[in-house]
Amino acid sequence: MLQIRLHGRGGQGTVTAAEMLSIAAFEQGRHAQAFPSFGSERTGAPVVAFCRIAEREIRSREPVMAPDLLIVQDPTLLHQVDVFQGLKADGWVLINSQHDLAGLGLAELAARLPPGHAATVPASEIALARLGRPLPNAALLGGLAALTGVVSLEAVAQAIRHKFSGRVADANILAAADAHAWVEQQAAARPATEGAAPC
Repeated sequence: MLQIRLHGRGGQGTVTAAEMLSIAAFEQGRHAQAFPSFGSERTGAPVVAFCRIAEREIRSREPVMAPDLLIVQDPTLLHQVDVFQGLKADGWVLINSQHDLAGLGLAELAARLPPGHAATVPASEIALARLGRPLPNAALLGGLAALTGVVSLEAVAQAIRHKFSGRVADANILAAADAHAWVEQQAAARPATEGAAPC
């Protein structure tokens, strides 16, 4: 079972991102669940959401304490909350930022994870260009598809269409595709010795 934790702030769509990720997994024939952490969801407050993906029915309803995968929607949380708490030694990390991992002060994190298991993507900027608003959730899911292969870009697009319609859906799908391409380009630019490990 794959366990995912998403960190963001109220108003960023953290819970929506977890829901769309679970729908994308379901679209690929797997079992999935998504739920938020209980607490304040007021605009700007830290928010945590969880997602589990498995090949069989999921019975656990506990918060994800030892994630296989972390998504950080707001990089300011890196210095306010221990977002990496419990991350597995072979885990994956995707951070919404224009800066690379070294620029975020996370070179040590990148060094201790398997090669290719941590990346950044400017999801808010991509969303702003496509949607006119810096809502990073769809872009992050596109980046996640490229980074890990946990879900496909096509499944992400289907999940977006479940959640949105018309131009909003189209713009979010374009944002997901842009982020997917960004992460793929970053992976291709790494030296061959740092190629991504299989998921």
